[in-house]
Amino acid sequence: MTGTSVEATTGAFAGRARLAHVPAQLSGDVPASAPRNGGIVPMSLRSVHFVMPGGVDDPAAPSGGNAYDRRVRLDLPGFGWRVRGLPVPGDWPRPDEAARAELARVLRRLPDGAVVLLDGLVACGVPEVVVPEAERLRMAVLVHLPLGDETGLDPAVAADLDARERTVLRAVPAVVATSDWAVRRLVSHHGLDPGRVHVAAPGADIAPLAPGTDGVSRLVCVAAVTPRKGQHRLVEALAAVADLPWSCVCVGGLGQDTEYVERLRSLIARHGLEERLVLAGPRAGAELDAVYASADLMVLTSYAETYGMAVTEALARGIPVLATDVGGLPEAVGRAPDGGVPGILVPPEDPGALAAELRGWFGEADVRRRLKAAARGRRAALNGWASTAQSLAGVLRGLPGEPRRAA
Repeated sequence: MTGTSVEATTGAFAGRARLAHVPAQLSGDVPASAPRNGGIVPMSLRSVHFVMPGGVDDPAAPSGGNAYDRRVRLDLPGFGWRVRGLPVPGDWPRPDEAARAELARVLRRLPDGAVVLLDGLVACGVPEVVVPEAERLRMAVLVHLPLGDETGLDPAVAADLDARERTVLRAVPAVVATSDWAVRRLVSHHGLDPGRVHVAAPGADIAPLAPGTDGVSRLVCVAAVTPRKGQHRLVEALAAVADLPWSCVCVGGLGQDTEYVERLRSLIARHGLEERLVLAGPRAGAELDAVYASADLMVLTSYAETYGMAVTEALARGIPVLATDVGGLPEAVGRAPDGGVPGILVPPEDPGALAAELRGWFGEADVRRRLKAAARGRRAALNGWASTAQSLAGVLRGLPGEPRRAA
């Protein structure tokens, strides 16, 4: 996504060089007649088999992809689809032979012509399993993040995963991405037919407005602690503004990359921030709600995001956002109906820009007021998960009646 200057929303910042960008307006509005928070369950439902990672329901391993899968599994029946969840354990997208064999067994047992929705984390790394079945099953693949875009992969591994994903996505009749940016990325990168790639952006549940702490000093980052989420850049930026009275809690799983977590802890200690920056581990339910309720500003320093569900979770509580300008994050930040921008986007790989925006946040009360007002406006305009399920249901209904022969 491309953006323009947000000088109009940050008047007091005009006296210094600015690197922030306005997020583009989210496109593809759901018609006013579409239900936002559920729908009437039809008397007769079609069936879809939803192949998901085995840990999709594990509260100790939260992720945006898992949360998305769980939610659409619940909401698709409201739009005519009975969902049979098929979680397959394995170290996806690079499974061992046992996991590969189990996926093959799961697909082999489905009847010819069955409608199958596959999470791309499971499907895209194993074309030798998926592509032959695409010749007899009606498949759609849901891509949360292109496999080769994961940060920190060995280049040879990334290239192999990228080639495998391309083979899978070219073999199925429908691909679903989670933002307009991700649709464009998949079409251009993998040479896909644009007519076969669809968007079903994550929804958001409107929550009570976050009271915050003192209106300025409590920072919250909700993201798994991994290289792709870039928390080390946040630490570097916070170290540069250590004179300001901030506190920060990072909520997210600590088990995906333990080496990165240890490096991050060392970096925090090196800057003497142990008492002010806490790695809290995963939180869910009431505990996560409490974290958001204490937040004055949401921060996210990712290298790559196809959308950014944590951003809309924050905006659903009226919390402004400071994030990197990557991937689908501008779509997630979006705009309020009056055009106000509920966040600031900074270039990736620039902790200095992040630090400068933090100084502006602390030093300019007018900026904070404008961002908070825009966040509340954006909150009221967010689409619910029903619009996500409605989009997916439309993709499933549009699958060809006969399975597509692999190209």
